[in-house]
Amino acid sequence: MIALRSTLFAAALALVTPPYALIALATFPLPRLARYRVISGWSRLVLQLSRALCGIRWQVEGREHLPAHPAVILAKHQSAWETLAFQHIFPPHVMVLKRELLWIPFFGWGLALMSPIAINRARGRAALRDIARRGKERLAQGFWVIIFPEGTRVRPGERRDYQQGGAWLAAQCGVPVVPVAHNAGRLWPRNAFFKRPGTVTVRIGPPIATAGREVKQISAEVEAWIEGQQQTL
Repeated sequence: MIALRSTLFAAALALVTPPYALIALATFPLPRLARYRVISGWSRLVLQLSRALCGIRWQVEGREHLPAHPAVILAKHQSAWETLAFQHIFPPHVMVLKRELLWIPFFGWGLALMSPIAINRARGRAALRDIARRGKERLAQGFWVIIFPEGTRVRPGERRDYQQGGAWLAAQCGVPVVPVAHNAGRLWPRNAFFKRPGTVTVRIGPPIATAGREVKQISAEVEAWIEGQQQTL
């Protein structure tokens, strides 16, 4: 049944994505936030399909921790699921991502119109400066910024070194960091065709202040909270 349901989901995704990409392209003249609201409808549709066909549900803990103003969210990255679901869990936001994702037909075109902070990882410190410059711009425009500090997707139970770019951006902009843990990789594994039924839990932590603090301290506190929650998830 998992194979059948996953196959039906893949077929449905292939069917709905190209026409929605045309809708996304038509939003080009609209303001950034208006484009975001229209294009994010695709991710809502995909989540509905994953629930109906694959049996993937989700719940959120800690919504009350979200600040009233834009902040930087540092989250665990296990699958493609959270990149979709976060669009409907959190206020309008942009993601820091590798620029190659924008080259994917249909998906990448819509993604480019959502004002992401696309970077060339090979540029090193120059990429960090790009994050700072465009991150400040997006926060000023009313967007939150989501960064996956491990830099790539990791399997449940695994971890990578946490990069400090997100903590550094928050400190530079004087906004708090919101840590987020989840277990989406159990049901929607990295690069896996088969999706398993169940409930994803997304856990939002209390905001972490950045004013007057060292970036290393901020990053270490974020890592400790996220990894501690991952053990319970």
